[in-house]
Amino acid sequence: MEIIGGGVAAACCDHLLTKEGAILQRSPHPRVSIPALMLSDPARALLRDCLDLPALFSDRPRITRRIVAWGGQEPVELPHHAVMLGAGDLDFAPSGQARYADLAAGDVEMTITTLRTEPDDGLVRFGDRAGETAPVRLLDAGDADACWVEAVEEGWLFMIPSSADSGWLLAIGAPCAQLLDQSRHLAPRIILDAGKAAQFDTTPRMLRTMARNGQLACGSASMAFDPICGDGTALAVRQAILVSAIAVAYREGEEPEALLGHYRAMMTASMRRHLRLCFEFYASGGTGPWWRAQQETLAEGFAACSARLEREPPPRYALEGFRLVPRSLAA
Repeated sequence: MEIIGGGVAAACCDHLLTKEGAILQRSPHPRVSIPALMLSDPARALLRDCLDLPALFSDRPRITRRIVAWGGQEPVELPHHAVMLGAGDLDFAPSGQARYADLAAGDVEMTITTLRTEPDDGLVRFGDRAGETAPVRLLDAGDADACWVEAVEEGWLFMIPSSADSGWLLAIGAPCAQLLDQSRHLAPRIILDAGKAAQFDTTPRMLRTMARNGQLACGSASMAFDPICGDGTALAVRQAILVSAIAVAYREGEEPEALLGHYRAMMTASMRRHLRLCFEFYASGGTGPWWRAQQETLAEGFAACSARLEREPPPRYALEGFRLVPRSLAA
């Protein structure tokens, strides 16, 4: 097996395939660290189980509240269960138990890549939502354990704390400063450091071809969700679990095209579910032109994914733990 790239998905594939006794070939990859991330307890549990690290991130600062001002309503405080991560926390090193070798081309059973393998025209985008992130100073020490979400006229804001007096602001739809000018609730609670703002892509997207010729693409370069659902890390882990199970099934003699078709169908179905959930959020967030435009593109994306699923054969396998079994044998 060959694993190309890094990040959460590659680390999980590395660990799961090592447990199955696979001999791996790893290729060099650039390390890209995110400045800050909020990881929900369910996502942390999934990652912890996948990597066999029971105490993973148990020492990180916790987020216990989510305060939401959505659809023009007054803020509502809800319980939340997550940890705050910093730069480099998700840049896992390869498993210390992995067996590596320099494999000849003919010895590589399957290649798993977390790097972009296609030019940008190989990427299907479901909309076009720009995002910006910037550090902020918290004016209320009581916000150190709370994330804030606020819908405004031209987008929405998401603030996650990183310490007792600092945090990160994400602005979806327009620059941080522009959306803060439209904010009634969050703006009075923070001071923005606009000089350190950085842009990023928040549009749901996926490669047109995620599986072919013995190569499987996974991780954020192959498929990414809108941050409104906060499910990006969990997506990478779920992809890695499925990809690793497919690689093992391939090695054990399952039909290659059936396995690749199963992956294409499952990833398309996952994106369709995500787009449907996003539509519900954007339909309730606002009524202005920006909000209506997001709803239209999400509806178009849902229809496109539905049409694509109709062209794929029904999935022939099911996951049981970290193994793939024919549906006829699934419990």
